[in-house]
Amino acid sequence: MTPRPDDDVEPAHGPLEHLLTRTSRTFALVIPRLPEPTRGAVTVAYLLLRLADTVEDSAGWPVAQRRAALEALAKALETRRADVEALAGSWRALGVTRDDGCLELLSSAGVVVRALERLSPGHEGLVREHVARSVRGMGELLAGAPERGHQLSSLSELRAYCYVVAGLVGELLTALFRADAPSLEAVADRLSARAVAFGEGLQLVNVLKDEAVDEREGRRFIPRAVSRQALVGLARADLAQAREYVAALREGGAPEGVVAFAWLPVELAVATLERLEAQGAGAKLSRDEVFALVAAVDAQLAAGRAAGVAGAEGAGATNR
Repeated sequence: MTPRPDDDVEPAHGPLEHLLTRTSRTFALVIPRLPEPTRGAVTVAYLLLRLADTVEDSAGWPVAQRRAALEALAKALETRRADVEALAGSWRALGVTRDDGCLELLSSAGVVVRALERLSPGHEGLVREHVARSVRGMGELLAGAPERGHQLSSLSELRAYCYVVAGLVGELLTALFRADAPSLEAVADRLSARAVAFGEGLQLVNVLKDEAVDEREGRRFIPRAVSRQALVGLARADLAQAREYVAALREGGAPEGVVAFAWLPVELAVATLERLEAQGAGAKLSRDEVFALVAAVDAQLAAGRAAGVAGAEGAGATNR
C-alpha cells in the first residue's frame, strides 16, 4: 500500500519524474534529491512497486485474479521472459483501476521497463530481486483474503504485510546506498539492523492515517484485536530506529541527497503521527507544515555542511 498522491505536488521534469508525481506524494518530493545513479534506480523501483500496488488494491478484481497478475509480474521481473508492458496493458484493458495517475502509469509501463534495463547490471539486479520479492509477497498475503482485499487479524499479520511492502524497500534502499557510497561500509551493520524498522515505521503511519479510506474500500489493515495506541507505540519505536538509520547515513558520509531522501520522510512521519494522536484517523499535515519541515531539515543539512560535520547529532533535531 503506497501513499496516495496529493493534488498540490508540482510535476517534475522527464517522463519518469512525471509518472512519479502522478502516483506518489512524499517520494515525489524526496527522490529528486538523490544523486545519480541512485536516483534512477530508486525511481524505477518505486514505479514498479506502484504498478504492483495498483493490482493489489484493485477492489474490482477477484482476489485470485489479483494474485495471478502479481505472480506474473514477479516472474517477469525475475526471468525477463514476460513483457511487463504487455501485462500492464492487459490490466488496464481489464479495468484494474480508475485512478487517472495509475492509468497513466499502466500505459507508460514500457518507459519504466526500458529505464530498468538501462540501469547498471548491479543496480538492475538489486531492483529486480527486491521488487520481485515484494510483488510475490503481496500475492501470497492476499491468499485467503475476502474478495475486496486484506482483512488482517493479528499484529504479526500486519508486521508481515509491512515487511513485504516497506521493509523490503528499506533493504533495497540500503543495498543501493552502500553500492553508490563505499564510505557507508563503515556503518553497514547499523544501517542493515535498522532498514526494516525504517520501512515499517513509515508504513504504519500510512496505515493509521488511511484507516477510514481503507475501510471504505473494503480493506482492514488494523486488526480489531490490536489497539491504535499499541500501533502508535510501535510506529514511534520504529521511527526512533529510522532516525538512528539517518544518523548512521550522516556519520558514514552519505551524500547529502541520500541523507535528505531518508530524513525528510521520517520527520514527516513523526509529525503526522503526532497529529494522528491529537486528532485521530484522517488527520494530516497542511502544505505549509510540510514545507516548514522540509525547510527545517534543509537548514540542519546546511548547518552541518558549513561546519564540515557529517555526524549524527542533527538527526531528529526537527522533533518538537
